[in-house]
Amino acid sequence: MKDKVILIEVLFEKVESYLKTTLELYRLKAIDKITDLFATIVSSLIIAVIVALFFMLISVGLALYLGELLGKDYYGFFALGGFYALVALVFAMKRKVWLENRLNDYIIKQIFKDKKDVHN
Repeated sequence: MKDKVILIEVLFEKVESYLKTTLELYRLKAIDKITDLFATIVSSLIIAVIVALFFMLISVGLALYLGELLGKDYYGFFALGGFYALVALVFAMKRKVWLENRLNDYIIKQIFKDKKDVHN
């Protein structure tokens, strides 16, 4: 009878150890996924800032050029501002299809991707 009690105690210790190890594994996997997602978001934001600066400088140059063609510098800025307002209106109407669905899909893929997929 004493052997059975000892075996049950050993079994409980192994189950406890297994549960702790499993919990630690899930915690580490979650940390890995979060850090991957965070790194992707930060690098994407850096690229977005650089692209935004590029387009801003191009826009200023284009506005000045249009202003020169139209006779007054501020006409170019008005024309470019109107164009951007039109682009913003179209984007606002189509943002669900063009951005939100793709962004959701991308985030889900990042969360559920395996490390093996990255190296292939």
